[in-house]
Amino acid sequence: MKLFIFLFLLSNALFAQTDYPKDYFSSPLDVPIQLSGNFGELRPNHFHAGFDLKTMQKEGLKVYAIADGYVSRIKISTFGNGKAIYIAHPNGFTSVYGHLQNGNDSIENYIKKTHYKDKSFEIEMFLKPEQLVVKKGQVIAFSGNTGASEGPHLHFEIRDTKSEKVINPMLFGFDKNIKDAKRPVISSVYVYPLDSRTTVNHAKRPLLLNLSLQKDGSYLSEKVLSNGKIGFGISTFDYDDVSFNINGVFKVQSFYNGKPNFGYQFDTYSFDEMRYVNALIDYSRYKKMGQRVQKLFMKNKYGLSIVKTDESNGVFSAVPNLAAVCRIEVSDFYGNKSTVSIPIQYDLLSTIIDKEPVVSNYFVKANKDCNFAKGNMSVFFPAGTFYDDFDMNFDVKNDTLFLHDDTVPAHTNFTISIEGTKYSEIQKNKLFIGMIQGKKISYLPTFRKDSLFTAKSKTLGQFALVLDTVAPKINIAKPIEGKWLSDQKTIQLAISDSLSGLKSYNGYLNGNWILFEYDNKTKKITHNFSDGIVAEGRNELKVVVIDNVGNSSTFATHFFRSQKK
Repeated sequence: MKLFIFLFLLSNALFAQTDYPKDYFSSPLDVPIQLSGNFGELRPNHFHAGFDLKTMQKEGLKVYAIADGYVSRIKISTFGNGKAIYIAHPNGFTSVYGHLQNGNDSIENYIKKTHYKDKSFEIEMFLKPEQLVVKKGQVIAFSGNTGASEGPHLHFEIRDTKSEKVINPMLFGFDKNIKDAKRPVISSVYVYPLDSRTTVNHAKRPLLLNLSLQKDGSYLSEKVLSNGKIGFGISTFDYDDVSFNINGVFKVQSFYNGKPNFGYQFDTYSFDEMRYVNALIDYSRYKKMGQRVQKLFMKNKYGLSIVKTDESNGVFSAVPNLAAVCRIEVSDFYGNKSTVSIPIQYDLLSTIIDKEPVVSNYFVKANKDCNFAKGNMSVFFPAGTFYDDFDMNFDVKNDTLFLHDDTVPAHTNFTISIEGTKYSEIQKNKLFIGMIQGKKISYLPTFRKDSLFTAKSKTLGQFALVLDTVAPKINIAKPIEGKWLSDQKTIQLAISDSLSGLKSYNGYLNGNWILFEYDNKTKKITHNFSDGIVAEGRNELKVVVIDNVGNSSTFATHFFRSQKK
């Protein structure tokens, strides 16, 4: 009994929570809170930093300051959170509101003035406490679909103002706004042999384990027979009672014969840790099959602060004459829990299923600098680029660098270098290093010194020097040349570039710079006549678009407009 109490206290001590204020903040929306994404949810290359709040599938809902404070930062981007407002509160926390349609009143006026002062759509402003003071419940903006949003919603975060760590909004009392009586779902459990000598259930590769539902609602796995080091992984998700969509889980904990040995809980973490999501999941399986299996072990320890382990780092060792049990518990924030027990037994089994073959000609050690070169191409991996050692395929054929494939995750940038001596000086000015994915070419910011081109990447794959001499395209749906546009509220054009991608665009009305807002999803730019730049009568419009290697296009026309009603 004493041992049980000790282990219970140890498990809870690993995830002791800070006492956050529960009734300080109000809701940022005046519609019932429904989540389309929760804190810690597994996303491509990052953990989700907050809540995605549903806005009834439409834009324009009022967004409210959740407490008194001041607007400390405003960022307008074509990607990420799109139009985002940050409010610093006197209790030491900052709230963030993203994917906004626009700000409200003095906030929108401040944004618009900065656009025109900086002559740019993408802007970032850091404000002083006295500049834009807000009160709790004040309308600060309207919800939208800007940036990398895949549909109308409000992205909402709470951060520690000093450290900028993101914090689970549930810890501030937002759990009272959501009902959840449903257990998380453990959809699959995998066992991993962790060295070349280990065989698990006649296999030297990860295996899906059969699960059977018990009377108490828990699961029992088929027995794992092994002769060495193994680890486990799970595919899991959660529902609540009102949102009707899949969300991430709050807490995962594994036990070895009742002792906690690996776990994580989504309370708070820093942005520097986001990319460790690729170490936590079985990245290769995710890239091949789209399934995120969360690994409950570390072959090499990585710096994700939410992970708590014992000295085993979640690795189990099957030992002769000693039966063992791995128990995995998955919980949501409300304490609803699902459990699976996995019996483990030592056994020297013959190998029927061998390791998956890997095409490779080099071996990369994760904790050492590595440099590889062939012909006119080379790559340099600094120590710590990868999470684990691996067999890598490296080759150069037909002016293309073959650098393994994107089934091995990189945590930091590595450097690709290519000599372009066969190109003329004029051509060199139009070259960049591109990542080749079938017919798709992705631009990498490229530095040139004489004939040597270098670029950085965090993704393995195929790379080559790409020559781009094609100017960007500018199109308008309906010609406006010489037409009266008195009834139109906006002018909209489509801009695109097929190779190196867009670097900049600028619009001018009667020689004056005007704001065009860019929507990355539609590749369109829009100017709103309410900015007040348009003149009575004839107006001359010019739009200049430049790609990343300096090719440019210009669209010029004229139209008429009457401001009189």
